[in-house]
Amino acid sequence: MPKLPSIELQYASSALQTQMMSIASETELSQWSRKCFTKPARITIRFINKAEAHDLNLFFRGFDKPTNVLTFPYHNKGEAIDADIVLCMPIVRQEAKEQGKLLKAHLAHLLIHGCLHAQGHDHMNAAQTKKMEALEVKLLASIGFANPY
Repeated sequence: MPKLPSIELQYASSALQTQMMSIASETELSQWSRKCFTKPARITIRFINKAEAHDLNLFFRGFDKPTNVLTFPYHNKGEAIDADIVLCMPIVRQEAKEQGKLLKAHLAHLLIHGCLHAQGHDHMNAAQTKKMEALEVKLLASIGFANPY
């Protein structure tokens, strides 16, 4: 396992890859992700459409709707982090518009959110939520984005 996080980017289609490159470069996406990890990690980030997001959310979480981001951590022995993060770009785009946020900033926030989930952070209660949101704000500031809350 490499010392620096290994980041692999995948796209559900070439059209989605082209759309993504108009929002953020692969270098930016990898840099944003790497900022989140202090331990060795192997992370796959996949950009998907609503149909795939719906199928994954239904199968793995029991929710019959697409969602913006899902994280699948794999529990390996040792210190290394291994996870898949999927981002549904039509949902990310829709949320950014509805919330009056820049698409690039919202994408960075949700990517960081997924990376924190990969490390075991969660928001199931008020204390966890406060801790996770503080980390998100700090990481976003480190890459030049404002507090999304």
